[in-house]
Amino acid sequence: MVDRQQDRKFVVSNLEKCSGCGLCEYVCSMVNEKTFNPDKSRIRVTRMGLLTSVAVSCRKCVDPLCVASCPKNALSQEESTGIIRVNEHACTGCGWCIGACSFGALNLHLERKVAYVCNSCTDTDSTGEPQCVQWCPRGALQYVTAETLAQKARQKLVAQLLEPTESSKEKSIST
Repeated sequence: MVDRQQDRKFVVSNLEKCSGCGLCEYVCSMVNEKTFNPDKSRIRVTRMGLLTSVAVSCRKCVDPLCVASCPKNALSQEESTGIIRVNEHACTGCGWCIGACSFGALNLHLERKVAYVCNSCTDTDSTGEPQCVQWCPRGALQYVTAETLAQKARQKLVAQLLEPTESSKEKSIST
């Protein structure tokens, strides 16, 4: 059981690997809504230019603005996992939570007119990683903690700093 906020896992997308295929959206909608409809997915593929895509999902913030912004107190956050839960009986579909989310991770269900967000497949028969992570054909999605994500960023930065530049390569060749 996760009991520390820094141990909360969430789905993150690697910009260098994501092809924008949208399979994660189809898998998510099938697992959670029993239909292949990306409009009902809890993860969204966003195009960022011609060749760059990123899959966006709930980051399980420490103090989520979506929860704080709800005028009906329809959203709550599980303390142990960080998963945002929506009480569909209290939710009026006003969209304040959607506008408050810095990551664009919440959506409005088109038929039920309530907010919905990634549940890390905990409401399904899935075990382990969320299905979108398991089915990503390029391995662009990972289920990680904020600390793991930060550590990977630090390692990448150090590798870039230690990588010889073009001018240093030319100097070593000419000497």
